[in-house]
Amino acid sequence: MIEILEVILLGIIQGISEFLPISSSAHLIIAREVFKIGTHITHDMALTFDLAAHLGTLIAVIIYFWQDLITMIKKGLKYGLKDKDGRVLWLIAIATIPAAIAGMLGEEIIENIIRGNLYIIASALAFMGIIIYLVDYYFPTSEKMTGLTLKNAFIIGIFQIFALIPGFSRSGTTITAGRLMHLERGESARFSFLMLVPITFGAIVYKSFNWETVDIVQNNSSVFIFGILSAFVVGYLVIGFLLKYLKKNDFKIFMWYRLLVAFVVFIYLFLSS
Repeated sequence: MIEILEVILLGIIQGISEFLPISSSAHLIIAREVFKIGTHITHDMALTFDLAAHLGTLIAVIIYFWQDLITMIKKGLKYGLKDKDGRVLWLIAIATIPAAIAGMLGEEIIENIIRGNLYIIASALAFMGIIIYLVDYYFPTSEKMTGLTLKNAFIIGIFQIFALIPGFSRSGTTITAGRLMHLERGESARFSFLMLVPITFGAIVYKSFNWETVDIVQNNSSVFIFGILSAFVVGYLVIGFLLKYLKKNDFKIFMWYRLLVAFVVFIYLFLSS
């Protein structure tokens, strides 16, 4: 029972931190290493939860942007770049390429060297928090994502590579890149969320494309179900919250939050050394 409670709590953390620009991977690592949430979860459960949490957030995006996705797919396949809605499909496709390649080539290196290093994670949280705020402050633009060029989209995709390092944040790096490419806050967040669909779907297929993983998930079906549900419900609510919040607010609160979490981690490392 305690394992399921930990899975639900971690799913809530995933749902919140995947869409807010605060880094889901960093928060899940900090939750386990610093606050000891998930200490009862076995290796197989952790693998199952990882797939479930990402699937839950993927479903949240698909359902929230269902009509947008259907429209851009239909028009994108029929009219290509000539239609403003269809154009978004190809912008997202181009933006996905850099991170997809980097993820396949560098995932093992990041997993073995960076993911367990709390010094790097805390530093990335603080550094990216300041960058997000400064870029937002000094680039007060208001373009729509339909105005992006293919080159702009590819540059946003390159920024997404940094999200492979826990602490940088996938939404944080892509929203920041969107601001640099002259997108207004809400549009930058929407483009970031839509980018999640192909990259997360690809990651899920890539990680689960073997019978061993399928067997592990089947043997931990309760973890899989509760992981999906908690990440989905919270993620869906957070998407709506952030899009509404960014209509009138900037990213200052996320910078201060990142700095606070980084400070807590550094204090933990100092006291445990």
